[in-house]
Amino acid sequence: MTDTSADLVILGGGSGGYAAAFRAAELGLSVTLIEKDKLGGTCLHRGCIPTKALLHAAEVADETRDAETFGVKAVLEGIDIAGVNKYKDGIISRLYKGLQGLAKAHKVNLVEGTGTFVGGTTVEVDGTRYTGKNVILATGSYSKTLPGLELGGRIIASEQALSLDYIPKKAIVLGGGVIGVEFASVWASFGVDVTIVEALPRLVPNEDEYASKQLERAFRRRKIAFKTGVRFTGAKQDDNGVSVSLESGETLEADLLLVAVGRGPNSAGHGYEEAGVKMERGFVLTDDRLRTNLPNVYAVGDIVPGLQLAHRGFQQGIFVAEEIAGQEPRVIDESGIPRVTYSHPEVASVGLTESQAKEKYGSDVTTFTYDLGGNGKSQILKTSGGVKLIKAPDGPVVGVHMVGDRVGELIGEAQLIYSWEAFPEDVAPLIHAHPTQTEALGEAFLALAGKPLHVHS
Repeated sequence: MTDTSADLVILGGGSGGYAAAFRAAELGLSVTLIEKDKLGGTCLHRGCIPTKALLHAAEVADETRDAETFGVKAVLEGIDIAGVNKYKDGIISRLYKGLQGLAKAHKVNLVEGTGTFVGGTTVEVDGTRYTGKNVILATGSYSKTLPGLELGGRIIASEQALSLDYIPKKAIVLGGGVIGVEFASVWASFGVDVTIVEALPRLVPNEDEYASKQLERAFRRRKIAFKTGVRFTGAKQDDNGVSVSLESGETLEADLLLVAVGRGPNSAGHGYEEAGVKMERGFVLTDDRLRTNLPNVYAVGDIVPGLQLAHRGFQQGIFVAEEIAGQEPRVIDESGIPRVTYSHPEVASVGLTESQAKEKYGSDVTTFTYDLGGNGKSQILKTSGGVKLIKAPDGPVVGVHMVGDRVGELIGEAQLIYSWEAFPEDVAPLIHAHPTQTEALGEAFLALAGKPLHVHS
């Protein structure tokens, strides 16, 4: 059986897939959206949203535990993990219902089932073929593990960590990237003895070195142990716990091992290679307009090489819908995609790191760091960290890096500054409300423009 009624067939209903579907429908295209699980994908159901709900619960626990430092008498009696999960699941449920309503409102033909791309512009689901004028591949990603390290039992990935019905006493987190440090942060706030193992020399190794050092300093204060520059060699588990061996010869014992070594492209088993899609290490290769090597076939989200972020996939979905509709949207600048690690403290950045800027522009790049110790609102919140700016020689600011509680909320302005290709002199006159953490950005730009007020030049 074949259904050939759609202008656009989308394989995958995560952030990239549903954004493309809704935008295409707004532009007057008929859309068939195929999803094997639930609309919203990993981000809504097993990633961004539930993780951030846990992180907020962790923040509430920390604030209760430390309430006396604010002059408030409170006692943290413990963590009710069933209550935490009810809060988390309620958020997911409400957002999921909202997405389902939007799909109906946009008149998107939502097909439930596992789709296989069979070539041309056709996707097959349970024997039915859906052919459109265009196809978007948007099948997302999965939690990776290491060779010889099998998931199961006490060795878990982030999906299982999100649905735990108990709080472990001790946990080892394998991987010090975004997912690893976020879960370590949550568990430490819940009273878990946590150790992070990271093979690279520092935590959040894709961030600027300044951000890594600030996060590591904060984690030491929080008594979150981490071992960097050390390779994992093996793990054994029994009914009582898990034992992790390191290349250094050290052995770590814990109740759980969380494997957080990144996410791989969910491309296997969907017919991509068989249909002739050009791929590399499982990723679908595209040009800067997200076209694959096959005519009228596009790819968005985590299966496309680059940052694996929900908002990247979301923007790519909008871009491709507009491309198909003939609107000729502007190519997405990958360096201009904001990045946030929602640990305590948060790490937020946009643009180039200092090492990337020096590689691109030479050693004459200018940097300036503003300490949050000079920011009134940060002191009210009792958070530490700072803002680091990176400026090209005789050019604009090409990188903004921030560490501190709630700095993720500041990254929107930083992205505008980066995308504007603003010079410090362009930003310095902007007025930031007092007292807010956005003043930290303003102060940093004032100083870089040669007008330092609350810092020594």
